[in-house]
Amino acid sequence: MFSKFIKSTLAALAGTAAFQANADLPVNYRAEAMFNAGNGDLAPYFIASNNNGVLTQSVSGLLRGTAWKPMDTAGRFSYGFGVDFLTGATKKTSYACVDSEGSWLSHREGPAAIWLQQLYGEVKYRSLYLTAGMKQRHSDIVTFGLSSGDLIESGNARPIPQVRAGFIDFQNIPFTNGWLQLQGEIAYGKFFQNKYLENHYNYNSGQINLNTLYHYKHLYFRTNPDKPFSATFGGRFVCLFGGKTEYYSGGKLKKEMKNRTNLKAFWQAFLPQDNGYEGYYEGQHLGSWDIALRYRLGNGDQIRAYVENLWEDGSGMGKLNGWDGLWGLEFKSSRKWWITGAVVEYIDFTNQGGPMHWDPADNPGTTLTGVQATGSDTYYNNGFYNAYANFGMSIGTPFSKAPIYNTNGEVMYLDTRVRGFHVGVTGNLGDNVDYRLLGSYRKSWGNYGAPRLYPARDVSVMAEVTWHIPSVKGLDFKAQVAADRGKLYGNKLGGLISVSYSGLLNFKR
Repeated sequence: MFSKFIKSTLAALAGTAAFQANADLPVNYRAEAMFNAGNGDLAPYFIASNNNGVLTQSVSGLLRGTAWKPMDTAGRFSYGFGVDFLTGATKKTSYACVDSEGSWLSHREGPAAIWLQQLYGEVKYRSLYLTAGMKQRHSDIVTFGLSSGDLIESGNARPIPQVRAGFIDFQNIPFTNGWLQLQGEIAYGKFFQNKYLENHYNYNSGQINLNTLYHYKHLYFRTNPDKPFSATFGGRFVCLFGGKTEYYSGGKLKKEMKNRTNLKAFWQAFLPQDNGYEGYYEGQHLGSWDIALRYRLGNGDQIRAYVENLWEDGSGMGKLNGWDGLWGLEFKSSRKWWITGAVVEYIDFTNQGGPMHWDPADNPGTTLTGVQATGSDTYYNNGFYNAYANFGMSIGTPFSKAPIYNTNGEVMYLDTRVRGFHVGVTGNLGDNVDYRLLGSYRKSWGNYGAPRLYPARDVSVMAEVTWHIPSVKGLDFKAQVAADRGKLYGNKLGGLISVSYSGLLNFKR
């Protein structure tokens, strides 16, 4: 009965393949019901984090439906599509704001009653692909669900609508006899979070940027993965640009700046250049230099070491930010075992190029032309554009406290100078039972521009068990319990249970 209901609901998707005569159209589907409850303003850190922005509130009851056709990466030509939506009820969180008279008010905000999480179509020809829409993406360097989170695309926030093109996988570089491969992607998109920003911003100080545009690119190289030792290295680059920036003070709009969205702005997002305005570059630029080293043991198990160096401007690109970055060790088992994966990570964002920023190029007419100190990077923040977040959740690592936690109505990161450790373990407790354990410790000093008087600490833990019910193929039951302790996220305790059913529908002509 359940399969027939899903089939009738998704039958319209089969029409997209009508041009494929005498061909099957396999469509994967998944339906899930989830409920979480706990104390505090928002869900505990590990229930909310690295979950693609799906669950943020302390109490929620959600239904989720997903259908997708993956591309056949082995074929010469292939296409795919996906749709993913959620609906339900959540407990709302109180946020502060200032009215036009300068008086502080409190209002309650939460996710919409229904929203599209993913909606995309994609096509592949030979080694190239093109995707348009909202699609969840995860890191090529760290393991999603086990790591603390990638520094650029962690899977912590909702996906950004975009057009992305690149190589479907690593491709052999000519004349290297398979010893060196490359993989690259480029994307342009647009944020659709105006209403969220307008509802969560306090209108007291700082700025919000509406209709922000998004640019992403990366280039990775990899040595022969068939050998016991393989290395992956390269860089990723992100730019937020365009839109309209509004600056507020005391509940009043003080200045409005309409940023360029012409072809030159798109080009300067791709290749940063001086925009002619007080020596600044077009857009908010950030990225990371990445290295991953992998060794495969004789039994197929793997050991990996990796580092992601986050940068916010030229000083970080030149690695003038000390030990800042994500440093990790990982074990991957090649077989079902009581430990199938484990990571240990060190995260440090405390240097940020030093506490001061002074560049003569930013200050035309200055007499201090021989002095330069390009520091105070304040990762993920910018003076012209929004924080690097979507619907309040960090697009990069959630290890820096995301703006959604700022119930004072600040939409920027308030705790970027953070340092700590993360551990993650996953494995099998039996043929049909998996587990996952996560733990982290962090200490924050606030920001260089607004340091905390006393450092704030946090310890977060989570235990998860998933039961793949053997009597009903595709039916899973998951339970999580998570807790936070400390002044950074507060003292929280919460749990989550979910039931999901997955299957495959094969539409025939």
